[in-house]
Formats: sequence, structure tokens, C-alpha cells
Amino acid sequence: MIKQWILFNMNLTKQISLTTVILGITVVLFSLTDLDFPIQDLFYNFTTQTWILDNDLQPYNFIFYTGIKKLLIVFALSFLIALVFFRKKALIKEYQKGIIIVIFSAILVPVIVGGLKKSTNMPCPENEIHYGGVYPKTAVWESYPKDVELKKIQCWPAGHASGGFALLSLFFLFKTKRNQFVSLAVALSIGWSMGLYKMLVGDHFLSHTIITMELAWLIILGVVKLVNLKYNQKIDD
Repeated sequence: MIKQWILFNMNLTKQISLTTVILGITVVLFSLTDLDFPIQDLFYNFTTQTWILDNDLQPYNFIFYTGIKKLLIVFALSFLIALVFFRKKALIKEYQKGIIIVIFSAILVPVIVGGLKKSTNMPCPENEIHYGGVYPKTAVWESYPKDVELKKIQCWPAGHASGGFALLSLFFLFKTKRNQFVSLAVALSIGWSMGLYKMLVGDHFLSHTIITMELAWLIILGVVKLVNLKYNQKIDD
């Protein structure tokens, strides 16, 4: 048991390191190139200067924005309620560690991504000069030209999709490989449907969603490592 725990944590550390490297490469690659624009151009009509979808267009806004956000909150709360009020049930005891990982991931992924959005001051596609806005293309580590007065903006990384990608934590809830990979497929489908919607309305580039996905997985791996350490310490005690 101890040997398996050590091997799991060694593998987890490698995953965290690899994910960090991949995330760094992604940020640099999209910052130094124009890879985002050919893809985003597909969703914008340069003649009418409009996006494929309007932010307020229904039922898309409800399905992919307001509705899914509420559903994810209810989902996370249901796990919290189960852990607090039904912790003595055999099923909850069996999946306790996984439930804790899902709850913390559901909280930390959106909070951390949201915190980055508030501090990076990066524009949405609709704000960039290429799409009729006033913001020049810039890397996340660069400052805007001093002669350009711009208001504070929060569009990087993709905050909305973070809630969907937080569901990647379900991988650590299930015990069979089949269920683990089914949960990954479902989480990726939800996260990318939310991310794609925001691309269609001009709120995010492809890179914003990719970076959020990678960052979400990195945060989840960190949660797993901490919970696993604390959980095994508790068992040893």
C-alpha cells in the first residue's frame, strides 16, 4: 500500500511538471504568433462586423452560459451536501477522497482562473483592432503602448470554461479505467462546448480556452497531490 502511494505521487509529480511545461509552451507559442486569428476569423463577418452568435441570443445563452453555470454550481453543491450530511454512508466513505478532490477543484479552478483574468489585463477578440476594437495584439507579459489610453479589461484566460474543465477532477473520483476516461470525455465536452460558445460570440480566442484547460488540469493535479498527502496521513494516524 505504501509502495503504491509513493509510486502514485512520483507519477503525479511528473504529471505536474509536464503539464507546467506544456502550459508555458502554449502561452509563449500563442503570444508570439498569430495562430489565433485564422481560427477566430471563421466566427466573424468582416462585412457586417458581427460575430456568428450574439451574446444575448437564445436559447444559446441559456444553454451554454447562464444555464450551464447554474447547473455546475448545483453539481458542486450536491457533492458538498453529500460529503457533509451523508458522510457515514458506505458509498460516500468509499468515494470520500474523490469527492473531496472534486469539491476543491470545483472551487479552486474558477477562483484561480478568475483571479488571473482580473490581473492580466488582456483583451477579448472583439476588443482587438483586428475585429474593430481598439486594443493592439500583445503578449501577456507585455505592456500596452503608453500613448494608448485603455480601460482595464478581463479576457485572459477563459473564465467561463473553467467551470466545465474543473469537471476533469471526476477522473480521480472513479476507480475503473472505463469510468475514468468516460468522465474525462464528458468533462472535455462540457468545457469545450462552453469555450466554443464564447469564441462564437467574440469573447475568447482558441488559445484562451486551451490555456484554461491546461491550467485547470494543473490545479486539479495539485489538489490531488495535497488531498492524497493529507488523506494518507489521516489514515496512518
